[in-house]
Amino acid sequence: MRRKMVALTPEEQVRQWFISLLRDTAGVPQHLMMSEASLRLGAKQWRADILVYDRNSSPLMVVECKRPELALSKEVLEQAIRYDSVLGVRCIVVTNGTRTCVALRDSAGQNSFGFVDRLPSYEELLGL
Repeated sequence: MRRKMVALTPEEQVRQWFISLLRDTAGVPQHLMMSEASLRLGAKQWRADILVYDRNSSPLMVVECKRPELALSKEVLEQAIRYDSVLGVRCIVVTNGTRTCVALRDSAGQNSFGFVDRLPSYEELLGL
């Protein structure tokens, strides 16, 4: 997706696996995904591993990828939540390739998320 060669680190392997999952299983059009997207939160610059956009180019999902041996801790989830404070997405995902946690924004549009047991399809996300 970045149209350049990158080192195949353990985290990059997880990122590439999840991009394939989004495209092939969840039905996300590849042109509506961005890898290593820059974000600014105050004076800090961040990079989201994967951003998924809706058909109007608004952020829909943020995915934070970690290497497989790294546990999905509270700090990892808080990192993705910080990204949401800038993006306002409908779905937050954290994954290390062996475990994946998916949280959806509540249907009332509040700033709370609830964990779900599966990755929703792209069409399901658009309908939320």
